[in-house]
Amino acid sequence: MFFKKIKSTLTFALAISALAATGQEIEKPNISSKTSFAIVVDSKTYQAAKDEIAAYKKLVEKDGLGTYIIHSNWESPDKIREILKGLYQNKKAPLEGTVFVGEIPIPMIRDAQFMTSALKINQKIRWDRSSVPSDRFYDDFDLQFDYLKQDTAASRKLLHYYSLKAESPQFLEMDIYSARIKPPVTEGEDRVQKIKEYLTRLVALRSKQYPLDDMIASYGHGYNSNAVNSIAGEAIALKAQMPQLFKPGGSIKFLNFRNADFMKFNLLSELKRDQIDFAYMTGHGTSTLQLINGYPYVSSPQPSMENVARYLRSKVRSAKEDGRDVEKTIDGFKNSLGVSDKWFADAFDQKSIEADSIYNINLDVQIDDLKDAGIKAKVAYLNSCLTGSFHLDNYIAGYYPFSNNENIATIANSVGVLQDLWPTEMMGLLKDGYRVGNWLKHIAYLETHIFGDPTFHYASDKAKELNEATVLNQSASYWKKVLNENDADLQSLALNKLTNILPEKEVSPILKEYYFNSAFEPTRMQAFQLLRRFENKDYQDVLHAAKGDSYEYIRRRAIYDLTDFGSDDFTKDLIEFYINDPHSERIAYRARWALQFINPDLAKQHVDALIRNNPAVAGRDALASKLDKDLDYYKKKSDDLLKAIQNPELSEKEKLSELTTLRLYRHHKVVPAVIEVAKNNKNSDVVRTTALEALGWFTLSYQRDAIVEGCEAILSSEAPEAVKKEALKTKNRIHAASHKI
Repeated sequence: MFFKKIKSTLTFALAISALAATGQEIEKPNISSKTSFAIVVDSKTYQAAKDEIAAYKKLVEKDGLGTYIIHSNWESPDKIREILKGLYQNKKAPLEGTVFVGEIPIPMIRDAQFMTSALKINQKIRWDRSSVPSDRFYDDFDLQFDYLKQDTAASRKLLHYYSLKAESPQFLEMDIYSARIKPPVTEGEDRVQKIKEYLTRLVALRSKQYPLDDMIASYGHGYNSNAVNSIAGEAIALKAQMPQLFKPGGSIKFLNFRNADFMKFNLLSELKRDQIDFAYMTGHGTSTLQLINGYPYVSSPQPSMENVARYLRSKVRSAKEDGRDVEKTIDGFKNSLGVSDKWFADAFDQKSIEADSIYNINLDVQIDDLKDAGIKAKVAYLNSCLTGSFHLDNYIAGYYPFSNNENIATIANSVGVLQDLWPTEMMGLLKDGYRVGNWLKHIAYLETHIFGDPTFHYASDKAKELNEATVLNQSASYWKKVLNENDADLQSLALNKLTNILPEKEVSPILKEYYFNSAFEPTRMQAFQLLRRFENKDYQDVLHAAKGDSYEYIRRRAIYDLTDFGSDDFTKDLIEFYINDPHSERIAYRARWALQFINPDLAKQHVDALIRNNPAVAGRDALASKLDKDLDYYKKKSDDLLKAIQNPELSEKEKLSELTTLRLYRHHKVVPAVIEVAKNNKNSDVVRTTALEALGWFTLSYQRDAIVEGCEAILSSEAPEAVKKEALKTKNRIHAASHKI
């Protein structure tokens, strides 16, 4: 079921009066518009950059979006959220988005890792490292939080820690979009001056129109198992989403780490071309690096030997730096790899150290490669971990817009992200003039952020109507009309809107029809994803069919769902992946992963029928034997886990460790035992809450009804308040799971 969100009753008038009463100042829009935008800025930055901020406001209003300027000495995020929520309630011109300029408090979210794409970290470590920097605090008004504390370190004074309440919705559904204008700085640099320079550049850049007709897609090493079919599938989908790029007059270039030993130089050249409009870059990353190349993929002897030598030199140098015994390290490699002393002879030679250092620097995009580099891509999307760590003073994504470049906005992530994301979801709307901020609302997890101007859009005759409609139009007839457009992502947007407007019995058949009949890969994926909300027969039919879809990403996501369901209904489908798709590296990886969570006895029956006794399967005996062996191993592993969970003699530390692993290793058959652990009042509160938190990750499991029943039993019992709170949170997570893949 689609859950309608309960909106705040705070009125626009109360928001304005709240400003006046607490010392904040507001400048109202100078134009009348159907929706509005807010520039939120700290007083120091406002006083220093008043003219530049006024010019930015004028720019946004010229685009037809009435703009507030709100400035104050902000002490916590709560007042900002209250004001934005009030402006959003203005029925005459509801707030559609905001941008935070300068020293704006940063919410650090705890107890909500399931709202990220992948993060699973122990929250007992330092809070600034185990919390998620996230502006979903500001742009999703239905989420409810408990304020915990402000960071006490002088360098982290902007950080404010919040815990997601159990009573809160347990899914993201942004009401407005948001962005940050917070330039990275190093010692001696002036952030306010960088803000002024960015706003001046921004106004000049946006005096021109930019149709989206030139794009690059870059792929770094080690991402999605370096899967060729994954990249090929994405290219086919992009052609459906942005056909103009594949026609004369348009341009799309695909860059891959395999194309050169130091591919970053090719990438940087592309980013600096005058014609470039949009750069989509996917791969691994850190807060200061975009990782592009690893050691070369080679087969001939000499380059292979160079790779080994480089590797060994790095290991012995690391041993010395860490204070470990260098000779012992060398002996270890000599024994394990059969290498001689000559491989280590120049490890500490200065020329060798310098050459290896230069080599390693050239593998990846460094901050110095981007700072004041003349980057021309108007929008950059960094689909990688940590590059958008805006809670730090220095973070690499910020150098795209906030240095001497022509970048207007960059999308990046504040923490680690899942590899199997759908990063191109509705990306084709950008060609139709969809604002970058409006696009963010479709792709954002807790960690996803825009740096720069979120109101920017590419030139299109559709821009005004499309942006207003996506915020305001709740007419099913309007979106059914859009659904008839011969455009992949306009259809996807229409399906999304109709799913939010129409009841299940009306929209479910539409989604099923578009899955089975659309020639557009992204539209089929959107229908598949939206049907997941209902988990009805239509969805079951689509999920069974998805294993044979021509779009690799649909097949890959189908394995995720088969794994998360874990029921016998889909065991056959999983084994069929071993027959039909062994050549798709990422799918083969996910299939191997899923094997440990299904019924091993039933799986063996399907292995016999589909593989061992099927003469069409090459190497069938070896494959069947390998799968049988794996299934036996996983059966013992899950049996041992069940025994450990049920063992009353197990120490609390050991039990907590076993329960915590279930966040990632979701063995469905142990769920009843975990429920009993959570219900048992002889267990400590810590064990019970840990068991409940682990159960909250079984969001699609065939055991989900049992989980909800267990939570309800705890809620009606005399359990301690902390246990009841976690039970309510888990119950709400299970109910809300279908809102985000």
